[in-house]
Amino acid sequence: MLVGLEGEQHGALILPSSGTVNVSGSNNFVSAFSKRGQKRVNQDCFIVWEEFGCQEDMMFCGIFDGHSPWGHFVAKRVRESMPSSLLCNWQETLAETSLDPDFDLESDKMLHWFNIWKRSHLKTCAAVDQELEQERRIKSFYSGTTALTIVRQGELIVVANVGDSRAVLATTSDDGSLIPVQLTVDFKPNLPQEAERIIQCKGRVFCLDDEPGVHRIWLPDEECPGLTMSRASGDYCVKDFGLISVPEVTQRHITSRDQFVVLATDGVCKYHSSVEFLPRPAWKRCN
Repeated sequence: MLVGLEGEQHGALILPSSGTVNVSGSNNFVSAFSKRGQKRVNQDCFIVWEEFGCQEDMMFCGIFDGHSPWGHFVAKRVRESMPSSLLCNWQETLAETSLDPDFDLESDKMLHWFNIWKRSHLKTCAAVDQELEQERRIKSFYSGTTALTIVRQGELIVVANVGDSRAVLATTSDDGSLIPVQLTVDFKPNLPQEAERIIQCKGRVFCLDDEPGVHRIWLPDEECPGLTMSRASGDYCVKDFGLISVPEVTQRHITSRDQFVVLATDGVCKYHSSVEFLPRPAWKRCN
C-alpha cells in the first residue's frame, strides 16, 4: 500500500506493495491498495512516476492485471517496459510533429498534445506486445495482462486502456458533493463492437452454463482460453481470433472541480460496486 506521498516526507510513508513509485519531493497525494483474492498469487501490479520524462508537470500512473498461470510475470514485464517505451515514442512523435511545416502548437494546444500522446500510446502498446511475444523467459502464449495508464501533463490527462480495468474521476457538484465520472470502457467480449471483431476473426463469445452473464472469448474449436476481456497484452493463442492489445486513448481537461482519479482492476469493480462512489484506491489529486 502507498499512502500520503506529500512533500519530502514521502519516504517514511511508503509501505511495501506490488508496485513501483518514482517521486522527488511530491506535492501529490497517492494511495494504493492491493489484496490477494482466492488465487495463490496476486497478479496485479502498479506504477506511479512523478516528473515523468524529467518534466515537472508530468505524471505517469498505471495498473496491470495479469491472468492465467504466468499472468503475474506478464503484468510485471509490461509495467517495466511501458514507461520507457512510451517516453521514447512520445519524444519521437513530438520531434516529428515539430518538423511538420503546418504544425501550430498554439492554435489548439490541448488537441495537439492529445494527438501526440495518442500516437505515442498506440505505438507503445504495439511495441510492448511484440517484445513480450519474443520474450522466451515468460510463457505468455496462454497468459496475459490488462493495462490501464494515465498521463497527466499540466491540465490535461490522457487515459489509455487495454482491457477491463476502470478509471473513475471524482469531480464535485455545485453543492460540493462528489460525483463519479467513468473515464474508460470495460472492454468485455460481449460489447457489440468487440464481439463483432472477435466473430469476424473466427473466435467465439459465449457464457458457460455455470457462469450466466460472464462472457468469454474462446478459440474456434477448443474450450479455451475463456478470457473475460476482449483486449490484453499477451494471450497470443487467441490474438488471431479477435483479441487485440490496441488501447482506447481518451483525454480530459482538468478543472478546479476535479479532485482525484481512481484506477481499479475488474475485481474491485465487479465485487465492490461502491468503487464508483468511494475512491478507495485513489492515486492522486488533480489540483
